[in-house]
Amino acid sequence: MHESHALSPIEHTATGLDNRKLFMWLFLASDCFFFGSFIATYMLYRGRSLEGPYPADLYDIPFTSVSSFVLLMSSLTMVLALAAIQQGNIRQCRIWLLTTALLGMTFLGGQVFEFTEFYHAGLGLSTNLFGTSFFVLTGFHGTHVGIGVLVLLSLYFMAARGRLTQAHSLNVELAGLYWHFVDVVWIVIFTLVYLIP
Repeated sequence: MHESHALSPIEHTATGLDNRKLFMWLFLASDCFFFGSFIATYMLYRGRSLEGPYPADLYDIPFTSVSSFVLLMSSLTMVLALAAIQQGNIRQCRIWLLTTALLGMTFLGGQVFEFTEFYHAGLGLSTNLFGTSFFVLTGFHGTHVGIGVLVLLSLYFMAARGRLTQAHSLNVELAGLYWHFVDVVWIVIFTLVYLIP
């Protein structure tokens, strides 16, 4: 007589990690190389522009600091969203997912405002080496934040329709891994690009 075993919805790899989690870690590791190359390019060309405007002419450190704080606070709300769904509290999870998405959109709004101000001050993508390396680096990061916001909103609507339960907490965990990665990358960018003269 053969015993029938229920198949687990989670497929584990030889490492003991779920396949999707392993894929996410591999994706984030590869993304590190992209960000590393863009940051290195910015650092290499930062003082080599032959004509302005230059970083010192444009950067508004207090404004960018507030924008950075908003993004960092979104990491906290992401942790709260994951904790809520792991405890089976879908209502709280929805609240924190939406809050995280709104904080991400606030950060993106600040970035759009900053880009607009820089453009009006005469800095474009092809103005000088600073403009090219700055817009490519921060634009690449902003794209990642935008993708993260879309993922968070899709999880929010899934939860609102009852399609996101405690059994699906891995979905929120994977979104959290991505979101925390984006936040950590911004800390590096903010420190190297804005704070170090």
